[in-house]
Amino acid sequence: MIPLRGAAEIAGRLELDAAATVLLVHAPPELEALLTGAARPGCSVRSSEARALRSEKEGYDLVLVWQESRVGSRAVLDAAVKRLAPGGRLWVATKAFEKSGLVQDREARLSAWHVAYRFAYST
Repeated sequence: MIPLRGAAEIAGRLELDAAATVLLVHAPPELEALLTGAARPGCSVRSSEARALRSEKEGYDLVLVWQESRVGSRAVLDAAVKRLAPGGRLWVATKAFEKSGLVQDREARLSAWHVAYRFAYST
């Protein structure tokens, strides 16, 4: 079980209310249930395994990829981008330094495509 934050906080940060169609890629069941419950009426929330992503033919307003491993991550991200509707948003959830005491505290855009995230020991 993953200790997720509150449904309202997650839905708000992901701007779930702005989406009519949502695709969750390899999301844990508790996140899928949370987002399905928090979605506005009429919002379609679908789930797909990463290996089955190519079979998704629709465009989605919001695609969330749960990517805990870097293995095959580029192919999954490329396939997820192709499932975005015009004006859609892509979110990637990843686990950085589990149990190391490090937390992300800053980010810096390095180029049009690269963002560096700073991790520091929590105090």
